[in-house]
Amino acid sequence: MLICNVVGARPNFMKIAPIVEELNRRGLPQILVHTGQHYDANMSQVFFDQLGLPRPDIDLGVGSDSHTRQTARIMIAFEEVCQQHHPSLVVTVGDVNSTMAAALVAAKLTIPVAHVEAGLRSFDRTMPEEINRVVTDHLSDLLFTTEQSGNDNLRREGIADNKVHFVGNCMVDTLLKHADMAVSLTPWETFGLQPNAYALLTLHRPANVDDRDTLQSLLIALTSVTERLPLLFPVHPRTRARLAEWQIPLPNRLILVEPQPYLEFLGLMAKARLVLTDSGGVQQETTVLNVPCLTLRDTTELPVTISDGTNQLVGSDAQKIAAVVGQILAGRWKTVQRPPLWDGYTGQRIADVIEKWISY
Repeated sequence: MLICNVVGARPNFMKIAPIVEELNRRGLPQILVHTGQHYDANMSQVFFDQLGLPRPDIDLGVGSDSHTRQTARIMIAFEEVCQQHHPSLVVTVGDVNSTMAAALVAAKLTIPVAHVEAGLRSFDRTMPEEINRVVTDHLSDLLFTTEQSGNDNLRREGIADNKVHFVGNCMVDTLLKHADMAVSLTPWETFGLQPNAYALLTLHRPANVDDRDTLQSLLIALTSVTERLPLLFPVHPRTRARLAEWQIPLPNRLILVEPQPYLEFLGLMAKARLVLTDSGGVQQETTVLNVPCLTLRDTTELPVTISDGTNQLVGSDAQKIAAVVGQILAGRWKTVQRPPLWDGYTGQRIADVIEKWISY
């Protein structure tokens, strides 16, 4: 029995860490494969250092490319890994290209697949991540869900109930383990900021940054934030490239910085007055941290962050953003209720299911 865990991009590392740790604790044989989809030091290497992840046993080094070519390169390289190591189970996490590519290869080689964070749906097929989610779920033998909507979506799509396991959220395991240390680093001081007196921005989805007019409109809409608070913006490499290419004017008090390591970014989130994002991971993390989150999208695959958490969809509507920011600064914001099983023990529950599955 050999378990093959596959990661490729920044969000994957936080999700796989509790699983790797728990499988190690139980002595279950495993290898960790890094596809290299994210390869920048601050978006890859530092996560292994800070999260205590073992160095990948195999690094495919695929790098960046178009969605199709990147997926194809991962599949070709990962097929060789499977043929050499003969894993009994391939564990994929999240919704990036590496997730779907690994699931496709495993399924074609008749290797069982486990999908962590299964069943989430934005119902927006223009999002590459949505395609990755749907394909991976329908190829998987074990589907680990984070919220009730995931269970409902999988049942609606005809996935057998005995394949689905509601276990909670691995990202929360990682967050709760590291939150105190992250805040103790006082990362806001690096940028001359004060706790609860700044806003934090992340922006990387192609729909928001790959069209000049859309990106420019979003930045204009954010002036309602920068007029009231400094806005710290760790810039994703693809977003930085677009800003440099198009020379879009930036609002005053928008502070552009490099992507932050996990602990520093977690500390910045924990003490932000509010967060603006198009990231699914940030929507989940702000809910646990009880920090207001404005999602710069019209849909989310994480409805529990709205019903139970601190998240609200604002799209790119300047008036809506301004109104919601005003409510937050006036102290009028919903009270968070942490979603069920977002308790720090998801990695253990996943290992329980895998261990039982192996015994059969």
